[in-house]
Amino acid sequence: MEHEALLRRTEDLAARCDRSGIVTATVFLTPAEQGAVAQYFSHRPCRLIFSGGHTDCERRAAFFLPDWMESEDFEPADHIRCIRITAYYGTPGHRDYLGALLALGVRREWIGDIWVLGQEAWVFCLPSVAGQLSGLEQAGRVNVKAMEVPLSAVPAPEQNRKPIKFTVQSPRLDAVLSEIFRISRTAAVKLIAAGAANKNHLQCLKNDAPICEGDVLSLKGHGKAKVTEIGGESRKGRTYVTAEIYL
Repeated sequence: MEHEALLRRTEDLAARCDRSGIVTATVFLTPAEQGAVAQYFSHRPCRLIFSGGHTDCERRAAFFLPDWMESEDFEPADHIRCIRITAYYGTPGHRDYLGALLALGVRREWIGDIWVLGQEAWVFCLPSVAGQLSGLEQAGRVNVKAMEVPLSAVPAPEQNRKPIKFTVQSPRLDAVLSEIFRISRTAAVKLIAAGAANKNHLQCLKNDAPICEGDVLSLKGHGKAKVTEIGGESRKGRTYVTAEIYL
């Protein structure tokens, strides 16, 4: 079973949180791993949230919250750090930064997203390796300077998404995919049956799978989109859906 070892570890973390009354967390997870964890705990009585240090982060850790803590009381800055890296006389890319950081002896799962914005990079990481990453002096062939900064200082990344709004009879997978990717409902059904559709980074074979705000949908050969809003009815009783297509 895919992700079996990860799910066993999260079971232990959930149990430890319940026993100790403190927040427990995984390392940074890929979107597919997050989807597997969310699905596994979807019908379990535990408080589970994901955070990567910023609302736009893709790689995020799973956090189990004790009974006394509400999700709005969770503070990412207590569990995640950010390193700002400034490059001099060059513009290293994502691969350059990742290779340089791993060369420091840290594991990939201890590092979250790496955002490269011009001559600066913003690296999300676990607190345990923040000091180590702050010592980075070179990325690729470029000299750099790294320092820890508050999460509140991180700028929002440039969004390369196209907004789209449409109506459906019912917000279910085949109907929403049909409208987002401008294909027929019949074609959407065939692609779902062929295993080409993912909901929140996990394969979904159910045409009538309900779609909710925040769901990330992808269709092999067509692209990826995020559903940002569902609500309101047209004069014909159809439901309005707003989404963003990743370009």
